[in-house]
Amino acid sequence: MFQILWIVLAGLVIGLLARFIARAVGRGREDIPLWLTVAIGIVGALVGNVIASAIGVRNTAGIDWIRHILQVGVAVALVALVAPLWMNRHRTHSDRGDRFTMHR
Repeated sequence: MFQILWIVLAGLVIGLLARFIARAVGRGREDIPLWLTVAIGIVGALVGNVIASAIGVRNTAGIDWIRHILQVGVAVALVALVAPLWMNRHRTHSDRGDRFTMHR
């Protein structure tokens, strides 16, 4: 049970860091929901771990800074990829006036 809690907590922290960094480097405001931020953080953490393992830096003495940088870096790339897709999807549904929004 604690494993799932740690995964979600790490996903939240990594996802929020990724959104902040993406905004800071000029991507603009990333209006994606919190659940998507957590999902991106979790995927970033998993892919970052795989990359760190592949290059032999997953487990080092002390804090695994390289692994954490890889995790956040992957999450930043995912935010840069997913946020515009989310916004286009949301904008498209709003423009069509289908079941996601109510127009009168």
